[in-house]
Amino acid sequence: FEEGCATPPARLRQVVDAMVVEMHAGLASDGGSKLKMLLTLVDALPNGDEEGVCYAIDLGGMDFRVLRVEIDVGSTAVINQRVETHAIPEELMGTSQDLFNFVALTLKNFVEREDGKDAQKPLGFTFSFPVRQNSVSSGSLIRWTKGFSVGDTVGKDVSQCLDEALARCGSNMRVTALVNDTVGTLALGHYYYKDTVAAVIIGAGTNACYIERIDAIIKSQGLPTNSGGMVVNMEWGNFWSSHLPRTPYDISLDDETQNRNDQVSRLCKVQSYCIFVVLLIQCNLLVCDTGL
Repeated sequence: FEEGCATPPARLRQVVDAMVVEMHAGLASDGGSKLKMLLTLVDALPNGDEEGVCYAIDLGGMDFRVLRVEIDVGSTAVINQRVETHAIPEELMGTSQDLFNFVALTLKNFVEREDGKDAQKPLGFTFSFPVRQNSVSSGSLIRWTKGFSVGDTVGKDVSQCLDEALARCGSNMRVTALVNDTVGTLALGHYYYKDTVAAVIIGAGTNACYIERIDAIIKSQGLPTNSGGMVVNMEWGNFWSSHLPRTPYDISLDDETQNRNDQVSRLCKVQSYCIFVVLLIQCNLLVCDTGL
């Protein structure tokens, strides 16, 4: 069993090479790769000049979080942060309207407890599922993952779903930014460390994003950016290579999932992390020391 799970450096290099091929293919065209390499349309990240109060929703599993964050210009730490975690009742998984009504009402109540009124503050929406971004503040759900399933949401603009639910419950707030959890992680890392170029998620699923040169993104068709770069959401949970170890237990688990043969590398979270580290080293984006 140990031998079957082994990932020696030579094997990791083979996986890296396979991933690089898929990355280039995914940057060239939609549907041309196991890696979706989704364009986030985010071409600028926090740099410490931000200030004010903003709210956020983090929806990525059977629990979701509502947050209130206060920051000041030049601050090296958040001044004040309040977070609440709420479970999503299983009976709300029937329709998109049921789900987003619950999320919107929870946010409205949270805002009123924190500020005493439903203030018109910026609202960030972290939505940890594959989304085809239409703008920085909107995007359509490609498919559910991580066991989530609300059938009538696929193909819809999830920001619009939330905005409509907020309007129904009498809230004045609307989505200002829609991001994947990897992008949110990268933004936070960049806020504290300006040299941060990539982020990795290892949780209910595994994924990564990084800053790519806009001229390397062939499918962007010359989208203008102020920085010359754009954050790309790899959606690497769908990556697979014959060089990745796959045990009978992985196969058995995959057979019992909703999306068989998809998101297969979620079964190899630690290996995925190692692969990305090797990839960054190969691309001279990450310097390793004994503290890594």
